[in-house]
Amino acid sequence: MTDEREPRVLDVDALKALAHTLRQQMLTRLQQRGPATSAELAAEFGADRGATSYHLRQLARFGFIEEDTERSAGRRRYWRSVPADLRLPQQSDDPETAAAAAEVGRQWFERGIREQRDFLDNRDRLGEFGAAALHSYGGLRLTADELLQFGEAYVAFLKSWQRPPGQESPGSRHVTVLFHAFPGAAS
Repeated sequence: MTDEREPRVLDVDALKALAHTLRQQMLTRLQQRGPATSAELAAEFGADRGATSYHLRQLARFGFIEEDTERSAGRRRYWRSVPADLRLPQQSDDPETAAAAAEVGRQWFERGIREQRDFLDNRDRLGEFGAAALHSYGGLRLTADELLQFGEAYVAFLKSWQRPPGQESPGSRHVTVLFHAFPGAAS
């Protein structure tokens, strides 16, 4: 298992593997709802089971997921996400790396928007979770170095709340946390 405490800046091959839309969907599903088999994921996403198996092997090859050996039996293999601090390269002179990072970043951003929109549309039906959720907007005046420190402090705080799979508090559920810190065009 990857040490989830260490940031992992994705290289071009990992970025290209992650840029595939179905792989992103499967990884998100495993992160949010836990282990599943290729057959379950194929049915859920309306995909070919062979293609789903291939994409799972690619995600595993790059360390995004692993087999859940405790649940797997015989040919029935369960897959689970590997907790990690995944980071896109800040900048790249390599056009292939820059394009792959931009695609993954775009997918992450769009997924966040969809999940936030779903939350806002359904907040009243989420009971205590809807009441406990925070939706906030703010800004700061920072130097580039302070912005970097702020981002690292945020990630450290987020990690302090992470629990290993199977050790979550009773009644817990997946919570999406969005973070965007960037300079405005007219700052």
